[in-house]
Amino acid sequence: MIRTAVLGAYGAAMGLALCLGPVTAQDLGPLGGGFPVATRTSENGSVDLPTGPFRQGEVPRRRLEGQVQETAWQIPGTDLSTLDLLAPLRGQLEEAGFDILLDCEAFACGGFDFRYALTLLPEPEMHVDLGDFRYLSAVRESEGVGIIVSRSAGTGFIQITQVGGSWPSVAPSIDRKAQPDPPLVGRSSGAIDPDLGARLLAEGAVILEGLSFATGSGALNGTDSRVITELAGWLRANPSLTIALVGHTDSSGALEGNITLSRQRAEAVRQVLVETYGIAPDRVEAQGVGYLAPVASNLTEEGRQMNRRVEVIVTSTQVSP
Repeated sequence: MIRTAVLGAYGAAMGLALCLGPVTAQDLGPLGGGFPVATRTSENGSVDLPTGPFRQGEVPRRRLEGQVQETAWQIPGTDLSTLDLLAPLRGQLEEAGFDILLDCEAFACGGFDFRYALTLLPEPEMHVDLGDFRYLSAVRESEGVGIIVSRSAGTGFIQITQVGGSWPSVAPSIDRKAQPDPPLVGRSSGAIDPDLGARLLAEGAVILEGLSFATGSGALNGTDSRVITELAGWLRANPSLTIALVGHTDSSGALEGNITLSRQRAEAVRQVLVETYGIAPDRVEAQGVGYLAPVASNLTEEGRQMNRRVEVIVTSTQVSP
């Protein structure tokens, strides 16, 4: 069963308290200006807790059985790194008598293969950047805890999987009045690109560079989301404007199927803007035109890859002063 609760988020000083005892419904109640979090529980389940990184086609594990609880929440308005997010949890687990089995970052854990060996709550409650996450597992007698932390621009994500009789319960809290709006800075961008907004206002349409789609797929590849961060920043700075995202494909396959696929590509970007950056849904529409507007030759793989793209178009007819 999946329950949704409102939890508070981390403050700059990581106001996170771990206490011993079983998690109760009260632990999942409102804790001050929070964020929706998914919780999944099983009264009698099992968890294969990773004990090492992905090597030679597998992740070594230790099976634990008992009551299982998986909890995920988001931490808005933070520029803390994944190491900063994980460190207080690690320290408090050690103080509670847990032995650390595994503590690794994305590449050292095994990247894609390690992440997809884990059972996680779905997007948008739990998001994992394949290039920027950390994982920790710990045990105390028959109890176990697995923690994965990741982040997008301005938002931290944590999932804790707990198994066994009693466990630490997480009660983060924050003074929301003291927190600024989430920064709109991409992980590798350094700052919002002012040229994106200027080009949109001057030209009316811009290709969202840096996004990548495999042939036949409507899902974004694991690429840098800097351009989406920049677009979200421009939309926040211009709250009266609306846009359309227009998806495009290469010429592989029939037109009807490609129009559907191109719309899915535009919708994938729209979902990031709405669900991760909080842009109002009615300000962004998603459309697709298939292979009808190429920007390169479809006779080469390089050209086909360029044609698999999403453009942003300003649909407002005037700019408010």
